[in-house]
Amino acid sequence: MKIAVMGAGAVGCYYGARLAQCGHDVVLIGRPQHVQAINKHGLVFESAGTVSNIALSASIDPAAVAGADIVLFCVKSTDTQSAGEAMASYLSPDAIVLSLQNGVDNAERLGTVIGRDVLPAVVYVAVGMAGAGHVAHFGRGELVIGPGAQSEKVASILRPAAIPVDISENAAGALWAKMILNCAYNALSAVSRLPYGELAKGEGVMTVIENVVAECLAVANAINVVVPGDVQAAVAGIIKTMPAQYSSTAQDLMRGKPSEIDYLNGYIVRKGGALGIATPANQVLYTMVKLLEMRAGQEGAV
Repeated sequence: MKIAVMGAGAVGCYYGARLAQCGHDVVLIGRPQHVQAINKHGLVFESAGTVSNIALSASIDPAAVAGADIVLFCVKSTDTQSAGEAMASYLSPDAIVLSLQNGVDNAERLGTVIGRDVLPAVVYVAVGMAGAGHVAHFGRGELVIGPGAQSEKVASILRPAAIPVDISENAAGALWAKMILNCAYNALSAVSRLPYGELAKGEGVMTVIENVVAECLAVANAINVVVPGDVQAAVAGIIKTMPAQYSSTAQDLMRGKPSEIDYLNGYIVRKGGALGIATPANQVLYTMVKLLEMRAGQEGAV
């Protein structure tokens, strides 16, 4: 199969690496510094204590999605519309598009842009870019995708590549469960510049997290989204399963890049406001990250 990864950052490079190792024809579409390194030396893939170089294609041009059977759409939520517009005219008529993004509405927004259904996927993986063209995998790697005519086909391609896939009738609830995890930890990790295990030791942190989760669940309940499992327990469990992981929001801010906070805590604040539900804990975290982004912008402009 030809598989294109649109937005090949850490998440996209990880899944692209797994699929390339399984023998698929993979092209990574990403930023120039990564593309240049990958085309010159291959993708450096670090996982489970081993480091390997994987030969695959890389491009900065969205036209590279042409001919792909599957497109993994991994861009930041802030870039969904622009990236979708950039690749839309190059998509094959039968291409299956998956949204591997944070937030709960990206698949719907992307589908509107490209004029076709997009499979939502919930991503559970701890990864980071350790350098140009170098992805480091720290743990997990499973996906939850929504039901549909294409879901079984996608799962049959991904599973042999060591990518566990669960097809869920409640993909919307799974997306919300993932977003709640992000709302609980992302901003706190960004503000403190600490990984999950360390920030959880801070005085009052777990109380803040409990309040954030309660507000998120109140909003979800108000729009009839059933969030599966014991959310509070899942949130607490992240400290044990990913203690050394910095949130994507923290990584963005440390690199001077805009974050996805508008689609995480910011989404809860907006949705809660529209529904008349108070979300003070989410509001404070959202505001703090926006202030950090503003400061970074001012420093970058000097």
